[in-house]
Amino acid sequence: MEQQFSNAQRAQVLTQALPYIKRYTGKIVVVKYGGNAMINETRKQQVMEDIALLWLIGVRVVLIHGGGPEISQLMDRLGKQPTFVDGLRVTDRETVDIVQMVLAGKINKSLVNLLQMQGGNAVGLSGMDGRLIEAEVKDERLGFVGEVTHVHIQPVLDLLEKGYIPVISTVGCDKQGNSYNINSDTAAAYIAAALQAERLIMMTDIDGILKDKDDPSTLIPELTVREAMALYDTGVISGGMIPKVDCCIHALEEGVKNVVILDGRVPHSILMELLTDEGAGTWIRRDNA
Repeated sequence: MEQQFSNAQRAQVLTQALPYIKRYTGKIVVVKYGGNAMINETRKQQVMEDIALLWLIGVRVVLIHGGGPEISQLMDRLGKQPTFVDGLRVTDRETVDIVQMVLAGKINKSLVNLLQMQGGNAVGLSGMDGRLIEAEVKDERLGFVGEVTHVHIQPVLDLLEKGYIPVISTVGCDKQGNSYNINSDTAAAYIAAALQAERLIMMTDIDGILKDKDDPSTLIPELTVREAMALYDTGVISGGMIPKVDCCIHALEEGVKNVVILDGRVPHSILMELLTDEGAGTWIRRDNA
């Protein structure tokens, strides 16, 4: 049954959010959204509602997205078997064309359309537009998987200045015109750093950093960089969480104010994180912050 709220309760909720609205209005918030957190269409619409609402109250939101599952689905339909090394997709020349088609085409434009439907004003970009994400070969074994070498951030700043929500797909390029598949966590960290963002939100398909990966009640709500590094040695941060936390630390070291890892499957988790006392996920900050 849908929960009913009185007008007084609605007003109270808005009043409680006011200090947070003041804090983030006019500030840049980068949201990384992708992978398994994008599969459910209802949840996807709720994420777009959150982003549109933030934009409407004056937050300068930048949305960066991946789309690994949809890339794998198209490869399967084309009879091409996805292959991974150390969690990264082996990307030959045919596969990078598929990546570009799915990320810069289908997914990017569908997210832009969803944001427009929710009242936002969005423009889609890929990392190739304006040479936004410049890259080189990360590892010969991986083919056209890119290591970010430079971010040309001016196109994003121009869109923010004109009042748009930039929606960025993580396809990069080099000076020779080659296209590269860029890890979306990595791209988000570099772009957030180039923007000196107030906050980077890394949406994933788990609650955050857990002391026990099988027990959501062991969520660690807050960490400094030093505390996070110590969790590598104890094995709390392991597997696929290692590169994600590496990206968070890189962003913080390069000037992002703070970073949060949260579960993109939870309805309205972005609003819970930014506009409530309780927050959501694991918040990581610099040691001296």
